[in-house]
Amino acid sequence: QVQLAESGGGLVQPGGSLRLSCAASGSIFGVNAMGWYRQAPGKQRELIATVSNVGTTNYADSVKGRFTISRDNAKNTVYLQMNALKPEDTAVYYCNKRWAASYDYWGQGTQVTVSS
Repeated sequence: QVQLAESGGGLVQPGGSLRLSCAASGSIFGVNAMGWYRQAPGKQRELIATVSNVGTTNYADSVKGRFTISRDNAKNTVYLQMNALKPEDTAVYYCNKRWAASYDYWGQGTQVTVSS
C-alpha cells in the first residue's frame, strides 16, 4: 500500500523553527532518493530539498543554509528541519520520491505558516 504521511507543520513567527516528518511506505521509500516539496498559494509545487538513499543532500537556493533534510532508513521516514523561517516559506509541504510527477501518489501535505 502506498503511503505518504507528512506532519509537523504549524504557525511560527519569522525566525522560528519547525521540524517536519514524513512516514513513507516501503514501496516509495525503498532505494529511492526522497525529496521535500512545497506549494505556496497561487504557485506551482517546487522541489526544495532531496536526500539520496546514502544521505547525499541537495537544496534549492531559496532554502540552502536554513533547511536540513535527513532520512531514517530503518523507519522509512524523511525529515526536514527548517530554521530561520521567513514569511515566504509559507506553503503546504509535501514529501515524495525525488522528481515525483503530478500524476504520482501524493499525501495530504502539512501546512507551514510563517507570520507574526
